Amino acid sequence: MKIAIGTDHAGFQYKEKIKEYLSSRGLDVKDFGTFSDASCDYPDFIFPVARAVAAGEYDRGIVLGGSGNGEAIAANKIPGIRCTVCWNVLSAEMARRHNDANILSLGQRMIDEKMLDQIVQTWLETPFEGGRHQRRIQKIEDM
Repeated sequence: MKIAIGTDHAGFQYKEKIKEYLSSRGLDVKDFGTFSDASCDYPDFIFPVARAVAAGEYDRGIVLGGSGNGEAIAANKIPGIRCTVCWNVLSAEMARRHNDANILSLGQRMIDEKMLDQIVQTWLETPFEGGRHQRRIQKIEDM
């Protein structure tokens, strides 16, 4: 699986930890930045991740920030992206199971570091259920 990842300064530390985790699992990871914790604007790093996922260059994406909210809003501006903010294992599971989320948004200020790997693992491994959920996603896509 190919994963695109990007963040602003407020998610930089968690991005680095997630990159290590993904690489240790043998996944192909492309880091779209930022590359330090110096203040920056999240759209500059989130839009490239979302565009790469929407274009099919990467299977999924992970974006980070302080809360993950602005990052999700930015990613969802790109057609074909279904980015959800997740804050625990259950929210990550449901994002995949019911919403077929192709980008995960995480807030470094909102999530305990001890839960980070578990949230990412759940999001990566949970399949999309399809069925009635596919019908709902299609309505969103048709909009």
